[in-house]
Formats: sequence, C-alpha cells, structure tokens
Amino acid sequence: MGTQAPTDHNSNGNNTIDERSEREKAIDAWLPMTSSRNAKWWYSAFHNVTAMVGAGVLSLPYAMSELGWGPGVVVLVLSWIITLYTLWQMVEMHEMVPGKRFDRYHELGQHAFGEKLGLYIVVPQQLVVEVGVNIVYMVTGGKSLQKFHDTVCDNCKKIKLTFFIMIFASVHFVLSHLPNLDSISGVSLAAAVMSLSYSTIAWAASADKGVQENVQYGYRAKTTAGTVFGFFNALGDVAFAYAGHNVVLEIQATIPSTPEKPSKVPMWRGVVVAYIVVALCYFPVALVGYWMFGNEVRDNILISLNKPKWLIAMANMFVVIHVIGSYQIYAMPVFDMIETVMVKKLNFPPNRILRFIVRNVYVAFTMFIAITFPFFGGLLGFFGGFAFAPTTYFLPCVMWLAIYKPRRFSLSWWTNWICIVLGLCLMILSPIGGLRQIILDAKTYKFYS
Repeated sequence: MGTQAPTDHNSNGNNTIDERSEREKAIDAWLPMTSSRNAKWWYSAFHNVTAMVGAGVLSLPYAMSELGWGPGVVVLVLSWIITLYTLWQMVEMHEMVPGKRFDRYHELGQHAFGEKLGLYIVVPQQLVVEVGVNIVYMVTGGKSLQKFHDTVCDNCKKIKLTFFIMIFASVHFVLSHLPNLDSISGVSLAAAVMSLSYSTIAWAASADKGVQENVQYGYRAKTTAGTVFGFFNALGDVAFAYAGHNVVLEIQATIPSTPEKPSKVPMWRGVVVAYIVVALCYFPVALVGYWMFGNEVRDNILISLNKPKWLIAMANMFVVIHVIGSYQIYAMPVFDMIETVMVKKLNFPPNRILRFIVRNVYVAFTMFIAITFPFFGGLLGFFGGFAFAPTTYFLPCVMWLAIYKPRRFSLSWWTNWICIVLGLCLMILSPIGGLRQIILDAKTYKFYS
C-alpha cells in the first residue's frame, strides 16, 4: 500500500498537467495564428505580395517628386535591399530554438529582450502598424470606390466619401469571420494578382500618356521648408510601401515544419518570389509615373490618369479588391492578439460568439477612424516613419545582434548597424513630414464631408 500512494499522487499530478496542456492545445487550435499549419510555399509568396505591395505603391511617383531623381532612386533601391535582408533575418529566426517556433513577432521580441521588455517593445509598434494599415486601407478602399463611381458615371449625383468607406467596410464585416490565414488564402491570391495588375496599369497608362507638356522635375515645394518637410514625408511613404515584415512570422507560422524540412526553406522561396513581384510593381510605377508627370503628379498616381475611362475604372476596382485582401492579412494578427488576451488572460470561453463580437467591433473601429480622418498622403508618411521604420528596417537587426551576438566589426555586425542607423534616421525624420502634411490637409478639411 505504501508504494501505491505516491504513484496515485503522481498520476494526479500528470493529469493536471495534461488537462492544462489540453486546454492550451484547444486554445492554440482555436487561435488564428496557430490553428492551421498546412500552407504551401506559394501561400507564403502571395501572402507576402498582398502584405507588401499595398496601395502604398500608388504614392511612389509622388514620393519621387518630393525626393528628386537621385535621392529617390537611391531610397527605393536601398529600401528594397535592406528590407529583403531584414526579412531574411526574420525567416531565419522563426525556428532558431530547436523544437520551438516563434509564431508571432512579439514572441521573437520576448526571446530577444526578455518576457516583459519584449512585449513592451514589440506589441505597441506592431499594433500601430497593423491598425494603422487597416485604417489607411479603409480610406484607400473608399477613395478607390468613389473614383470608380465618378469615372463610370460622371454625371451622377456626387456621393460622400463617408458612404464609400462604409460600403468598403461592409465587406469586412463578413470576411473578418474567416478563422485563420489559411482560410483567406483565396482572397489573398486574388489580392496579389490585383496588385500586379493595377501596378502594371498605372505605369503602362502613364507611359501611354507620354511625357506631359512643360513637365518639371525640380522639387514640388516652392519654399526650402516645404522641400525639406516634403522630403521627410516622402521617406515615410517609401517606408510604408515596404511594410510587410509585421506579418511575416505569422505567415511562416502557417507552414508545416520538421527537423528535416524546416519551414524557413519554403518560406524563403515564397519571399524571393514576392520580392521579385515587389520590384516589378514598385520600380516601374515610381520611375515611369514621375518621368511622365514630373512634380505635377498626384499622391495617388491613378488620380493623375483620367483616360481611357474604362481602364482607370478597372484599375480602381482592382485596388479595391487588393485592399480587401491586404486588410484581412493585417487584421488577422490583431484578431489573434485580442482573442489571446480574451481567452488566456480574461478566461473567456473560446467560441464563435466571442470571435463575432471582437472582430465586428474592430472593423467598426477602423471604419470610424477612417471616416473621421481620411488624409491619405499625410497618414502614410506619419505612420510610415513612426512604426514601419522600426519593425521593418531595424528591429530585426537589433534582435539579430541580441540573439546571435556576431563578432564585433565582422560583416554581419557592420551590416546590422548600418541598417539600424538608417532605420533610426527614417523613424525620426518621416513622422515630422507626415505630421506637417496632416496639418496642411486639416486646414481645408470638413468633417464627414
């Protein structure tokens, strides 16, 4: 009998551990980021294209007009190289601890900086990026719908932008209830195809229109202050255009992984394909758009193009479809964060009712902010520098230095520090330009017009 008691006690202990892990397994199987792990490499390609080639591409000719030819090309190419490098780092770091996967950006941050500090450093920035993108995409979706309506039916009664943003949001009240990233892969594929399509239309239609009469390539602003602030704002626009890193670990989390076949191999293949598509979208749009219109180009290149009508209407519809997919990709990690807190910290049962309420409230919130502050250009610059620069340009480098500790003055050490310095400059300068742009726009703006 004496020997029996401890084993009983032991088995009870194991039961409680099993129960706890069973509950945790059930929660993980319910949460958006960890519920499905059977994505293929091409899922990662089009998820990355959808996350990266946002509507930001349409503001690149405008950014070029504020940067000028030389600095503009340098900033575009440097950004492409740096962000590809930091994306490679994140893909590598996803499974650097054997048997563990960092499925979320903040989990990697906690590993690099410690449990508490990692959360404080990463979560606010990631939330600003994802919620910021969702708000900007609400505005973009609404504006593109409005442009589509006005192009197709130019003698119809004008409809307020507010209503178009509401129409755009109504789609998300439905789509947001798809459970995880795998389930939105169809939406994401359509969005990726659309981004390539409207980018091609934007530069091909510009090229077809030809170089405008009296085209000027000097800086757009007439004053020195205007030029400097414009330059800062344009840096934010470029940072916004390269902002896919915030969801890269979450995308990689959907790929299956074994010690023999780690997820980084298919993920990296997808990233390379995505980055080739990014180059095919960004460089022609930025350079051809600026070349044709000079410093008269608008902050959305499609607005500068008015003819042929059917093509511009089609391009705007493509933007709407693409932004629907992008919104979902950026919203999914936010849903994951909110639902994790609700279920793990506040002990809500993981069920459909909770998900229904959380996601509808979130969509309504982004819609309300978008309707209230639809300053597209300024918002891009402000958010672009404030949060995109850290999470895209230098936070991965800081984590790499903290975790791998490369030898001082080695190539890896220098590369990371150069990226950190450039990223810090971007983070400090671009919000200044963006904020000034918002103030200028706000002077002439009427609420809910």
